Amino acid sequence: MPLKPSNSIPDIVIGRLPLYLRALTHLRQEGRDVTSSHELGEKLGISSAQIRKDLSHFGGFGKQGTGYQIDFLIDRLRKVMQVNQEWRVAVVGAGHLGSAISRYRGFRDRGFRIAWVFDADPAKIGTKIDDFIVQDVANMQDIIRSNKVQIAMIAVPAEQAQQVANLLVEAGVRAILNYAPININVPPHVMVQYIDPVVHLQHMTYYLLSDE
Repeated sequence: MPLKPSNSIPDIVIGRLPLYLRALTHLRQEGRDVTSSHELGEKLGISSAQIRKDLSHFGGFGKQGTGYQIDFLIDRLRKVMQVNQEWRVAVVGAGHLGSAISRYRGFRDRGFRIAWVFDADPAKIGTKIDDFIVQDVANMQDIIRSNKVQIAMIAVPAEQAQQVANLLVEAGVRAILNYAPININVPPHVMVQYIDPVVHLQHMTYYLLSDE
């Protein structure tokens, strides 16, 4: 049974949990059974004290001097993040980006499965992207409602993103990963995360030394 999310835990803590899970998964692939907050901290650039504090929000995971059992901690974190189940995801946009997202094989073993791809372009509707048949966006809300889809990814041009977001929210989607280079407005009960490589590049260039 999934653990009930707690609104008292800071979102920044929740944001670090996937990093811990990824590092632990890599350690397990290396054949490791036990790790420590110090080792995780060195791998992630996060202090061991911060890691222990973050994990303490969710109960006891290790013992002083013995470290963390990797399999147990992976299992526990997957339950905390509710990725011990499979979430079906809708992708809106079948262009170059949407096609690449739909072909990406790394979602399924992390708790997600791309299940539908939608587009408004008549030239794309009915075509195949790997195993997917691109669906008409006009049917998107009915499909989302009937399948109780809660997660969607937006991979459309910026000028179309808000309209797509409105349709998704109306259909019952509660979590949106937005690849369009624009902020979208959604109700408070809907979670939005943004992926814009240019924003991250601009963040980094601030710290680069100028030759001038």
